[in-house]
Amino acid sequence: MCGIVAAIAGRDVVPVLVEGLKRLEYRGYDSAGLAVLSDAGKVERVRTVGKVKALAEALVLAPLSGQLGIAHTRWATHGVPSERNAHPHISRDGLAVVHNGIIENHEELRAELRRLGYVFTSETDTEVVAHRVHYHLARLGELFKAVRATVAELEGAYALAVIDQSEPNKIITARAGCPVVVGVGQGENFIASDVVALLPVTRRFMFLEEGDVAEVSRGGVHVIDHEGRLVERPVRESEMSSEAAEKGQFEHFMLKEIHEQARAVANTLQERIAGGRLLEQAFGPSANEIFKRVRAVQIVACGTSYHAGCVARHFIEQYCRIPCNVEIASEFRYRNPVVTPDTLFVTISQSGETADTLAALRLAKQIGYVATLTVCNVPESMMVRESDLVMLTRAGPEIGVASTKAFTTQLTALAMLTVALAKHNGADTESERALVHQLVELPGLLEKTLQLDAAVHKLALNFAQKHHALFLGRGPLYAIAMEGALKLKEISYIHAEAYASGELKHGPLALIDDDMPVIAVAPNNELLEKLKSNLMEVRARGGELYVFADPESGFTNSDGVHVIEMPRHVTQFQAPIVYTLPLQLLAYHVAIQRGTDVDQPRNLAKSLTVE
Repeated sequence: MCGIVAAIAGRDVVPVLVEGLKRLEYRGYDSAGLAVLSDAGKVERVRTVGKVKALAEALVLAPLSGQLGIAHTRWATHGVPSERNAHPHISRDGLAVVHNGIIENHEELRAELRRLGYVFTSETDTEVVAHRVHYHLARLGELFKAVRATVAELEGAYALAVIDQSEPNKIITARAGCPVVVGVGQGENFIASDVVALLPVTRRFMFLEEGDVAEVSRGGVHVIDHEGRLVERPVRESEMSSEAAEKGQFEHFMLKEIHEQARAVANTLQERIAGGRLLEQAFGPSANEIFKRVRAVQIVACGTSYHAGCVARHFIEQYCRIPCNVEIASEFRYRNPVVTPDTLFVTISQSGETADTLAALRLAKQIGYVATLTVCNVPESMMVRESDLVMLTRAGPEIGVASTKAFTTQLTALAMLTVALAKHNGADTESERALVHQLVELPGLLEKTLQLDAAVHKLALNFAQKHHALFLGRGPLYAIAMEGALKLKEISYIHAEAYASGELKHGPLALIDDDMPVIAVAPNNELLEKLKSNLMEVRARGGELYVFADPESGFTNSDGVHVIEMPRHVTQFQAPIVYTLPLQLLAYHVAIQRGTDVDQPRNLAKSLTVE
């Protein structure tokens, strides 16, 4: 992991490779490197620890040029961040490889390669791939065949780009569980793990499918599918802006970021799932050993991230059957907490610098938790650097102060943590595959949900003159109601509260009148009938109901009841993520009606680095 760029052209490709790596920095990494076939016909390599900027500076001191090259930004999974562990990895006679993903059977392959006389200079699983391709190349005499023979032996997830100085006119690429896109140019072609990396050089892209192996030359692209058939993959024109931090067609960053959530969730899942299974090492090389020991979870976070933790408590206790506690970081720090044996300490933060959460993490490291894990969107942040395990959310840049895609990718990461812990607490392979399948379905469900934008916009017209709103939910959807209320108050300045709907009769019903809109999230689950009863209490007291409901929930539009139908067949594992989107859209459109500053609401900051 984590970013690949490769190019073959009639010009020097080093500037293309470096620019491509810069555009992939959002994915998170700790080292960078590139290798090119020089004019002398030799593979030459430069690798550095740290940012792409350090690689660019190294190239000024030791310039490289060539018309064929591969480049990589690495997030450490096997071996510490260091130059020797950085990609590309080279095997013997000028064969170089870059790799995203995790090779699960690398130890067995390493042992066999050592018996064959190969010497390893790194701790990575990727160097195994380089030597294995070299071994097959010596037997088969052709790089394309050697890569195909190698990937047939690999278990796990991979995206590969391979060059060899004996075949100077081609790059071989392959994918399983990790994305690969081929950028199509005029007399030149490119490879990357994300379209964004290649937008400066082409807008035409071919997306490889699972199991594909492709030979990329200046003259074209030849693809063999997983069954060994020669296939053609369509070339598509991208409409994406080359500037990732521009609003593009959207009026505000917040709306743009709401609409980016399907892609952000897909990016968060990529390279962490393969063959219907979760790759635990995506959390870190020691994840498997740590997760085996975990018998309880303590989650600490603030604001939106705290709401993500509240959802995770339901996930973990339901599917893992171990206790999970969630606490606001500023409170946790000051109450002298008692640590349950074998408890995993989880912090959640968009920035990784949230002062209260960072302080809680440092306290946790002193008082006896089995390990620490951070869910975060910023790879270079303090919390990431100081935690034993990490799950980067890959939301990409989030400019709007009110968090949207950072929240849904946090929920996705926490769902993956749930699957990982469930494996060590009684879940069988079939149960794991069922949960993983539901995660894989999420980007498609989010795309369908975003089609409700116009309907939510119309609904928002009723809120412009309101001063208060009440959000209701049950189970994990109560936390989503809390997040919906937070979004509305953050950017529209309407006072909003959220309640578990069963609590209505214990006081909040006193607030209900015809000027108090009540927003409810109503997936079709075992709590639906109880939620309906709660909502009828509201309607009986003149409250105006706005219900985001499953099509089979039985809600219908009537006087004082406004229903927006959500996508069908959303499972309870998927519902918290899917039902978040319309609440974000509601807050956005209400804020527009009220004329507030959507992207930079008053009194708020994006990253809270003070108490």
